[in-house]
Amino acid sequence: MTTKQSLVIKVGGAFMQAPEVAIQLLNTIAKLQDQYQVVLVHGGGTMVEELLLALNLPSQKIDGLRVTPKEHMPFITGALAGTANKQLCGLAIRAGIIPVGLSLADGNMCTTTVLREDLGSVGSVVAAENTLLDALATTDMLPIISSIGADSSGNLLNVNADQAATVVAQLLNAQLILLSDVPGVLDADKTLIEQLDTEIIEQLIAQNVIRDGMIVKVQAALTAATSLGRSVTIASWKNSEKLLGLLQQQAIGSKITPSIITAH
Repeated sequence: MTTKQSLVIKVGGAFMQAPEVAIQLLNTIAKLQDQYQVVLVHGGGTMVEELLLALNLPSQKIDGLRVTPKEHMPFITGALAGTANKQLCGLAIRAGIIPVGLSLADGNMCTTTVLREDLGSVGSVVAAENTLLDALATTDMLPIISSIGADSSGNLLNVNADQAATVVAQLLNAQLILLSDVPGVLDADKTLIEQLDTEIIEQLIAQNVIRDGMIVKVQAALTAATSLGRSVTIASWKNSEKLLGLLQQQAIGSKITPSIITAH
């Protein structure tokens, strides 16, 4: 078995549209692999938006989550588990990494159920078995996991990628970093907030400072921090070399810390 600490990195849809930035991040991941067992979890909302637009299909979000009619699932699965996943695998190969393209439906990683009826085929996930990821941890390969899951009847479900990354981090007891196109959680003056706990997050949501997709992101981070017993980082995929600061235990982005954990 590997003795490396596990590190789960989640990237979002806008990242997928910037291959030169993706290569920079993958080059950084290649360096991090010396000390960490890295797993990359991805969304692909921008690709999904473009595909739905091209197909003249409606696109709607409620509380930062995509409404997913069952008839949209073949297209969303193709965009996320197909195009986005394999493009990332291709970029990983270009960066000298050996990728393994997966989805949440593989290896019984998680149990997936319908989150809410009004959202359609949107899944809620609970960690199940880490057998597959533990096996990959003994190799130098990089698991690249899309956020498509399946329920016990085999119905494919669209899972929010932040929540997908949280489940993967729970499976591996891993450090979790949620990367997006902003440097972290920003206050009303657009200044980075370096550390937040449950109380501060609830205040900022009530004040409409944290809203839309960032609500989902910070709530996923809180869930992960609580279950893992350690802080979770929200940071930017731009200037990804800053992630190398992790090797020196440097702080990056916004640290999400549940109130039950004493801040260091």
